[in-house]
Amino acid sequence: MRTRLLPLLIVLMAAVLLALGVPLAVSLAGAQQQKVVVDRIDDTARFAALAQFVTDSPTGTASAFENERLATLSRELDSYYTVYGIRAGVFYRSGSAMAHAPARWSLPKEGEVRDAFDEALLSRRSHDPRQVWPWQRRNLVVASPVIRDGDVVAVVVTDSPTGQLRSRTLHGWLVIGAGEFAAMLLAVGAALRLTGWVLKPVRVLDATTHDIATGRLKSRVAAAGGPPELRRLARSFNEMADNVEDVLEQQRAFVADASHQLRNPLAALLLRIELLSFELPEGNQEIASVQSEGKRLAQVLDDLLDLALAEHTEADLKITDIGELAAERVAAWSPTAEAKGVRLAGDCPPTTGWADPVALSSALDGIIDNAVKFTPEGRTVEVTVAPNGDTSTVVVTDEGPGLTDEELARIGDRFWRSSRHQNIKGSGLGLSISRALLAAGGGSIAYDHHEPHGLKVTVTVPRVGPA
Repeated sequence: MRTRLLPLLIVLMAAVLLALGVPLAVSLAGAQQQKVVVDRIDDTARFAALAQFVTDSPTGTASAFENERLATLSRELDSYYTVYGIRAGVFYRSGSAMAHAPARWSLPKEGEVRDAFDEALLSRRSHDPRQVWPWQRRNLVVASPVIRDGDVVAVVVTDSPTGQLRSRTLHGWLVIGAGEFAAMLLAVGAALRLTGWVLKPVRVLDATTHDIATGRLKSRVAAAGGPPELRRLARSFNEMADNVEDVLEQQRAFVADASHQLRNPLAALLLRIELLSFELPEGNQEIASVQSEGKRLAQVLDDLLDLALAEHTEADLKITDIGELAAERVAAWSPTAEAKGVRLAGDCPPTTGWADPVALSSALDGIIDNAVKFTPEGRTVEVTVAPNGDTSTVVVTDEGPGLTDEELARIGDRFWRSSRHQNIKGSGLGLSISRALLAAGGGSIAYDHHEPHGLKVTVTVPRVGPA
């Protein structure tokens, strides 16, 4: 969620900074150019004042036309060009030069200089020239009319290079860019803190939900910061978890109490049936069937009590030699397997894992019992222990009839038994008890086909301790 929320905030903040920075950069460029334009207008106004009383273009020889004002204007233009490198000239209406610097510069017939000259002939000072951007290498042209007795008699034109203007504009843009970059870094830092503050309760809630889903029903959402809405959600979640745990505890208590309370009446009933059988002829089928069903009911009650205890008991996790424990269970079940004519083999090298030894032993008992029960005489049940990265596995395979894909999806459900195995002794709770015992210690159980036929049960135990 943070990876989706954080880019959104960064994009929005970047858009805000660009919306502020771009107009600021354009305004800076305009201000720099306006400053230059105002300076050039003042210069052209001064030259126009000097040229205002210079005699009109004559028709005689050149020496007859020079006077003190024209010489002063020429010197001023030469000094201006020498000091600032700006071409400047005063041109009559016909386009001929009154005075100009440098000497080789003349009024072009077209272009930006000519357009400014023609506009000044209409007695209008040059409008703001087109904006010069740092990447454009062009000059800045300003023209002012020379007016005598209300008429335009000449035009002062300046053609300025823009290198310094573009440099100042670029420097200002770099300062703005640096400020924008610093502001963006601050915005990203603020976004990280903001998203962390907002999502911290969500992360805590997610972790607690995972703990509860994996069987740690005592887990609760710890008090954390964040928006008030998420804090209220955390409190509501804790209340919900408390209520759910209470309901589950009531169900478990009911199952355990019912199983325990029914055992005594059932034992008394079985005893009365046993006494009644003495009054009936030997080999009576009905009384034998009643006794069989009574024993089966007693087994179901015992399994229900075991299941309730397995789901309620907290696991005592410790580093356990899984191989040694599995070898002990193989040795314990070998006499039962031999009595049924089944070979029970174990390959149990030393392998450690985090488990509750009692719970894991009980789970393996249920799995091995189930494998021996459904394996025909003369076949083999194998128990194999092996490390597998961060986990240790105990694989129990048999050569029984196996299960279909549909049956594999249901195996381990409470009281479920395959329709092909209804006549085999059992309550359908053995594998459910094994799964509950393993889940309490962070382990798991999985089922698969065993080729060419049979069932493969894989018990997985973590090798890394709980956080």
